[in-house]
Amino acid sequence: MRDHPHGEDTPHPDVWTGRATNRFQWALALVGAACMALGIELAVDSAWTSGTAPLVMSVVGCIAAGLLVLFGTLAFVHVDLKLDKESLEVRCGHIGVPRRRIPLSHVSGAEVEPHVTPRHWGGWGYRWRPDKGTAVVVRRGEGVVLSLWDGHTFTITVDDAEGAVRAIKARLRTGTPGAPL
Repeated sequence: MRDHPHGEDTPHPDVWTGRATNRFQWALALVGAACMALGIELAVDSAWTSGTAPLVMSVVGCIAAGLLVLFGTLAFVHVDLKLDKESLEVRCGHIGVPRRRIPLSHVSGAEVEPHVTPRHWGGWGYRWRPDKGTAVVVRRGEGVVLSLWDGHTFTITVDDAEGAVRAIKARLRTGTPGAPL
């Protein structure tokens, strides 16, 4: 079992928690903030003489692009994984959105994937590919691949993926209610 990421000294014996972080996302968030600042600067201190329509489009465009980049990157700075007796919960970013809760009764197995890369999933974030399943990818490296009873897979990048898989398999062996045997 791992310590809780929020600084608690003693982990709950029935809860496993893990996390993966991508510090590069902070640099992208700064780019988003810079776009917003440029839009605000244009709105406040513009000496454009070509008309208001181009100015408004530039201001709105810079602020909208900045907001999309800023919030899009901050949502995937890290991913938290929490496994308790009944479910596995994945939460992204500082506010925990997007979030997915998977009951253990829907999980048929779990494996370590040592080489999860954003390139194979089409980028960082919450991803879906028909040939691969669904994933939350915040960095390259190790991850957990859940096999679900409906035939789909769900991949999560997380540090100590081996520990997560051991904990998931231990829960599955105890006979999760509702799981086919």
